[in-house]
Formats: sequence, C-alpha cells, structure tokens
Amino acid sequence: MAIEIHWIRDDQTLAERCRAWRELPFVAVDTEFMRVDTFYPKAGLVQVGDGQRAYLIDPLAIRDWQPLGELLEDSTVVKVLHACSEDLEVLLRLTGKLPQPLFDTQLAGGYLNIGFSMGYSRLVQDVLGIELPKGETRSDWLQRPLSDTQVSYAAEDAVHLAELFEALRPRLSDDKYAWVLEDGAELVAQMRREVDPQTLYREVKLAWKLGPQQLAVLRELCAWREREARSRDVPRNRILKEHALWPMAKGQPDNLSALAKIEDMHPRTIRQDGETLLKLIKDAASQPPEQWPAVLAEPLPIEAAGLIKRLRAIGQAEGERLGIAPELMLRKKSLEALLKSGYPNGPYQLPESLRGWRRERMGQALLADLAGAGETP
Repeated sequence: MAIEIHWIRDDQTLAERCRAWRELPFVAVDTEFMRVDTFYPKAGLVQVGDGQRAYLIDPLAIRDWQPLGELLEDSTVVKVLHACSEDLEVLLRLTGKLPQPLFDTQLAGGYLNIGFSMGYSRLVQDVLGIELPKGETRSDWLQRPLSDTQVSYAAEDAVHLAELFEALRPRLSDDKYAWVLEDGAELVAQMRREVDPQTLYREVKLAWKLGPQQLAVLRELCAWREREARSRDVPRNRILKEHALWPMAKGQPDNLSALAKIEDMHPRTIRQDGETLLKLIKDAASQPPEQWPAVLAEPLPIEAAGLIKRLRAIGQAEGERLGIAPELMLRKKSLEALLKSGYPNGPYQLPESLRGWRRERMGQALLADLAGAGETP
C-alpha cells in the first residue's frame, strides 16, 4: 500500500501541522542526519508519523523551529522514537527542546522480552510482519533533491514507527508502560546534562595510574580538546587523538620534537596546535598542588567479577519474574558503582545511577546480598 507523504518546507506549514499534532495522543518522530567530519550532527530530514501519513520536514528550508519544540515538550502528546540517543541530539540542536514523554520502541521491545537492543528493521519484522528494504544509512541526506529511494525509506520509517507504538502499547502492562516512559525520561535527562569539559579526564583509560600533578595536565588537555572540537565542529580525534592524551600527561613533553614522538600524535596536530599544547602542558604542570585533582580510584580487581556476576543474577531472576529482557535490569556501571562504594568489606551504598523502579524492586536485595544476609540466587 502506497504511503501518503506530505512535505513541509516552510515555517507556516510546520506551525500549522504542529498545532494539529498537539491534538493527537502520540506522534512518531525520526531523523536522518550526517555526521562524518563534524562534532555536531547535521540534520538532513525530520520525519513525523501520525499513524496514517508520513510528514517529511526539510531542515534546510525551515527557519522557525519553535512550534516543533513546543510539540516536543507538550506533555499530553507521547513522542515515539526508536534507539533515540542520536535523534535526541539532532532535535535538541534544531529546536533547543527534547521530547517528553518519550516512548522508545527499542526499550519497549526489551520490556516485552522480544529482544534487547533490537534494530528497527528487525523489530518491525517481528512485531508487524513487514520486511523493510535495506536502509539508506550511507545516503547523503544533505543532498537536494533527495532520491526517490531516500524519500520512500524515510516515509516508511515514520509510518511504521507509529504502527509499532500502536502494536506494542496494548501489550505492555501499566507498570511496564510507566517504566518505558521512566527510562525515556532518563535518556532525556542525560542529554540535558551539560558535560563539564573539566571532568572528562576521569574517563581516560588508565587515568587512575597517574599522580595528581599528571592528572592536572590530563584534565587541561581533555578540556581543551573538548572545547576545540565543539568550537571548530570537528570530531574530538581530529583535534587530538584519544590515545595521545595519557602519554602526554605522563611524559609532559616540552618541545615539538618530544611532542611528535607521542603515541598516535598526528603531524597535523603538531603543525596546527603544537605550540598551544606545549604551553597548555607547561601551565597545567605548574599549577599549585592545591589545584591538582585527587588521585582516581583504581578499577575493581579481577576478584570482584564474581560479585558482579552474583549481583547481576539478582536482576536476571527479577527479569524472569517480570518477563523483561535481562540486559535491561541492572546495568554494569551501576553494579560497579555499588561495589566501589564499599569494596571489599562494606558497608555499601546504592549508587545514584540506580534509581526509579529498579532501586525500589532490587535495591534492598543487592545490599542484603553484599551484606551476606541474602541468599545467593
């Protein structure tokens, strides 16, 4: 059956459509974008499905995104997306707003134990019995005009995403539906959190092996790289390779020749930013000790792997009881944070990242197990 496609290429039409969409119980939203040589995604298309038709919004023609932003924030309209982290970034970049409430069909599939982290095409085939054509993921979505294949692909995404919601929603209990929205709200909250460039050094592999003065250098290198990537709108590794950060902080080269010997140091970086990096290293290294970061905690030892496995089993057992994909239950990062709060002898504290229904249903069982009061599942 042919899909009814409507193009939106001017601000007035977008505003009119957004007013109409705000009268609906839900809309499906998808985006196509390019992100080859840039830090930020470049929107090529925004698709909206209302359950009947596909609307294709041309970001290269629209100037006023306020109506779409207001739709995204309208709490009476559920916004349906799939595996949406990058879509959220595109929408935030365009409108300055993020969708709420947010229903992620990939999460819904996990809550129904259809599969975890299931791709869109596979979920459509599994739930709707529709085999989608191979994706246009390598397409140039910034070209104009778009090809017929691109238009068809984008329209099908919008229409079938709406159909997915209509098929999945009745299969979810009220509790599970609320949990899908809760996880959607957490995705939005994560996207809203401004990453402070001064904290990125903590994520560098082996940073825990560095002393406080070396960490001060690493902190400034990571912050500089992040700020430059954003301002120049290029990928972080185009500014400075990831694997160059740690040896620079440890060895603290003081001339271009020494800088060039750093692992993964690109000649282009030496030419463009070599002198800047040398000054940055020198200034950071000469900071007074009271401004140095604290030494980072060591990773959990290998012996803790057995404890992680035991704690994860608590989540798996609860997932079996609830009919939820086990991978959705307890995230490894939360379990590691729990262990780090008191390893090896306790007492332990539930991490802030374990929140909502997971904390309510499994928090005490985890603490009891670690305290030796609970039975090993």
